[in-house]
Amino acid sequence: MSLSLIAQSIEGSPTLGLNKKFAILKAKGEPVIHLGGGEPKSKVPMAAINATIEHLNTREIRYTPADGIPPLKEAIIGYTEKFYERKVDPKNVCASGGAKQAIMVALQAVVNPGDEIVYPAPYWVSYPDMAKLCGAKGVAAYPEYGTFYPELKDITDKVNSKTKLIIINSPNNPTGVMYSEEFIADLVKFCSEKEIYLIMDDIYHRLIFDGRTQINPYKYEKENIECSKLIVINGVSKQYAMTGFRLGWAIANKDVIGAMARIQGHQTSGPSVLSQKGAIGALDGDQTSVETLRSELELKRNMMMDMLNSFEGVKVTIPDGTFYCFADFSFYDEDSNRLSELLIDKAKVLTVPGTGFGLDGHLRISYCGSEEDITEGINRMKWALDLNSPEEIKIGDQKLVRDWV
Repeated sequence: MSLSLIAQSIEGSPTLGLNKKFAILKAKGEPVIHLGGGEPKSKVPMAAINATIEHLNTREIRYTPADGIPPLKEAIIGYTEKFYERKVDPKNVCASGGAKQAIMVALQAVVNPGDEIVYPAPYWVSYPDMAKLCGAKGVAAYPEYGTFYPELKDITDKVNSKTKLIIINSPNNPTGVMYSEEFIADLVKFCSEKEIYLIMDDIYHRLIFDGRTQINPYKYEKENIECSKLIVINGVSKQYAMTGFRLGWAIANKDVIGAMARIQGHQTSGPSVLSQKGAIGALDGDQTSVETLRSELELKRNMMMDMLNSFEGVKVTIPDGTFYCFADFSFYDEDSNRLSELLIDKAKVLTVPGTGFGLDGHLRISYCGSEEDITEGINRMKWALDLNSPEEIKIGDQKLVRDWV
């Protein structure tokens, strides 16, 4: 069978593939624990549910404008003014089928084949393949000093005449680190001076810990939005636990947004009207659920850090936000795919290998599940890997003995 060159170059999403494997094991009755999750387990805000039901009951479920219905744009404009202190117009807003589609369509709107897209490593698994889908080249920028916190020079060293766009995800998936305000400020100024597009993937920007405050990139953008190459991405999936609604958005100058609307019109005709109505409910409704989720995640992060620090040889950077940590397990195995397979096969615990994020020897472990799953899952991992732990463990109805090194 003959497939396109793009199709042949694209890898399947490792996180979605692992979710599928977990579902199969779960369906078989295996006592598996998911520590690779990318979605909160809290309930969707009732305001979002009620808004969706109210529109569903009209039985008028129709097409919408490709870039979003006016009431949703107004809700996004209000959100942008509140959290970014920037007043924008409806022509500066494009709603999409999730923040992932918003990023993809933004790239298609501004990137040409042969261009280069730079992003700090470790990076979200989809960035390299998104670049390929545009015929562009993804370029990972690794911090010089081996931390997860890049400096401006780490990024600018990768910039050349082919660089069209830089993507920043902070707080970061997979590491959970929040880049410094100085770094963001310097990068916004650099991109403005060099006329390079800058995507701020801010999907986790309200899920931050230890009293940190959100960093506003517009604070350092001197240009009027119509002259700016800054593109801010956000959505309802993470902060409102509305992953299944698939609703995200982009804020940018009217030319970029217009191009995004045209492209999206041919791809999907825009996001579902029901998702848009639900997002309006979430954005305009009571915000208590966001703070509740944030505080719960901070407590679970602390629990996971205490447990991981009890391992011999595991190195972990304390996450500043999100619901992930990216722990260095190379003491046990530098091949993170092999290590992840061992943990799911022997301990029935799903983790995500670091290779997909650009750094082998690491595992992405999520603390967005229940406290019981975190405790049981980490205990199983320790049993499977740490020779200082007891050789026997009970998993489900089975008593298992660690018979490997």
